Amino acid sequence: MEALNLARSNDFEMAKQKIVESGQELLKAHHFQTDLIQSEAKGKLEGKISILLIHAQDHLMNAMTVKEMAEEIIALRKDISK
Repeated sequence: MEALNLARSNDFEMAKQKIVESGQELLKAHHFQTDLIQSEAKGKLEGKISILLIHAQDHLMNAMTVKEMAEEIIALRKDISK
């Protein structure tokens, strides 16, 4: 969302930096998610899945989707501003 606000102000360089930063953080979260899935597949989580974990999964998926949409919106704003 910060990147979108920056793009609205035509600060495309800083918007790009925020997108890169968000990608790095999402990658960390995705690795953590993958570790959890692999642990469950190996039987290390005792089959317990909490509502909190499901909620966290929803947030991660939404964040990934918003990042992709933000990249497209920023690209469109940049094209329009030329």
